[in-house]
Amino acid sequence: MTSGEAAALEALRARQGAGARFDAATAPHDDLLMARRGTAYFARKLNELDDAALDAASLRAGWSRRALIAHVSYHARGLARLVEGARTGEALAMYPSAEARDAEVELGATLPAQALRHLFTHTARHLDIEWRDLSDAGWDVPVALLDGTMVAVRETPCLRAAEIWHAAIDLGNGGRVTDMPEALRR
Repeated sequence: MTSGEAAALEALRARQGAGARFDAATAPHDDLLMARRGTAYFARKLNELDDAALDAASLRAGWSRRALIAHVSYHARGLARLVEGARTGEALAMYPSAEARDAEVELGATLPAQALRHLFTHTARHLDIEWRDLSDAGWDVPVALLDGTMVAVRETPCLRAAEIWHAAIDLGNGGRVTDMPEALRR
């Protein structure tokens, strides 16, 4: 960050006041930006679909758009659990099991269109809040993914970015691979 950018950031924080919260200084800012832009891109592609179009197939073999939206939503909730556990010091599982995750997605896909859209918005916001409230030290806490792989919390924005950008393309309504960040196209 240049000295000019640092001064602008400090001036912004002063204008926002004492109650405003920000990402920790040691947070993986570039990965967070990539995940947040992916969330915005997915939201835009989702909002381009009318309610009836949610019932169509996605580009993921065997998945409807509804199932894909539910999956992306519950993925955010699962990551939020991991980050919350790192923040509170109480280890939380991403999902109780793969079967529980699948059942959650299957049920989520049956929600009315407005509820499904709200689920996406709510879970994305919850994950972003958990990231924002994480301390500097929290970013290095190890957490277990569903398959048992251990990663530092700082890897969760990159995991989310990959999932959300690919899901946006898989909605199958005009999203292009060339819209994705270069790092995710490889």
